[in-house]
Amino acid sequence: MQSDFLIIGGGVVGMAVAYGLARDGQRVSVLDESDDAFRASRGNAGLTWVQGKGLGMPHYAELSLDASLTWPAFAAELEARTAIDIEHECRGGVDLCFDASEAKVRQRDYAKLQLSSRHLAQHFRWEYLDRQALQTYLPGLGESIHGGTWSPHDGHCNPLHLLRALHAACRSLGLEYHASTPVLSLSPCLNGFRAATPDSEFHAERVIVAAGLGARNLAPMLGLSGTVRPVRGQMLVTERMPRVEQLPTPQLRQTATGGYLIGDTHEEVGFDKGVSLEMMSCLADRAVRIYPFLRQARLIRAWGALRIMTPDGAPLYEASSRYPGAYNLNCHSGISLAAFHANELARAIIDDRLEERWSAFSGARFNVPAHC
Repeated sequence: MQSDFLIIGGGVVGMAVAYGLARDGQRVSVLDESDDAFRASRGNAGLTWVQGKGLGMPHYAELSLDASLTWPAFAAELEARTAIDIEHECRGGVDLCFDASEAKVRQRDYAKLQLSSRHLAQHFRWEYLDRQALQTYLPGLGESIHGGTWSPHDGHCNPLHLLRALHAACRSLGLEYHASTPVLSLSPCLNGFRAATPDSEFHAERVIVAAGLGARNLAPMLGLSGTVRPVRGQMLVTERMPRVEQLPTPQLRQTATGGYLIGDTHEEVGFDKGVSLEMMSCLADRAVRIYPFLRQARLIRAWGALRIMTPDGAPLYEASSRYPGAYNLNCHSGISLAAFHANELARAIIDDRLEERWSAFSGARFNVPAHC
């Protein structure tokens, strides 16, 4: 039986949209690669974040803000359906500033962003706090930290539990999931689209490319933009430690099990997802600067992962004008935007109104003709 939708990619972006489609009664099949693929969904800090999103692109800031407001209901829905605790908390977050110069730039950028649209002016809340004021939110903060921006919209979750819950929820709704099934080519056919894999072919009325870095090759086959590149992030995790009531930051956060997750690097190194002693040392030094008590903590793991980055850093959502029924979804904020992907974005795709509703995120903004 032919599916209504064929989704290429089983990461957080693809599975969140798949969940929204399947929940609405659509017949969905997902083709995923093997575990040795470049998986951003398994190599991130799990932040559900608003701060810093959309500087220079207010639509992205609005999208991030609205997604954060719907995240609690989305998390509760997933947990009720699957009994998997995704460890979501939304008690606010802090983005640290390490010196006065950084603090000045941050406040200027946020003030400008807040004035860039009526929606942000009314709903985006933030405040710059000096180190002393931050002690309420970040007990144990190091003396050399200048301050940071606080916002009530930020939170975090367990990204591996989120991905597991999305897969479980989709299976309960009848989704067909095909692991270790890399797609070699995509093409239109008489009744929709064909995906060729090493062992077989799959057909569906409509197709969604949510393949992360794989979109570089697959999306142009359907007249869609493949303008994404890898940006490496390295991470460290400490041993489990007593829980402290601290808000998350992009630089580090304590997980539900007690370990501190340390990261926030951006490296242009192509497809190298390894780790380097130099960067691990920098991360450890910064972590100790933030929380001096971590000097005594043992590090138990380090890893690198590749983010998916568009030329301007904002999401890419587009429908093919050359092959109606083909869509391309790509972003590096798959965790933060998961609630939006499962709800509004999935509904826009079902109604075939993706470009109408989210034209600001089309690949056309990169001056790359989507029909070529």
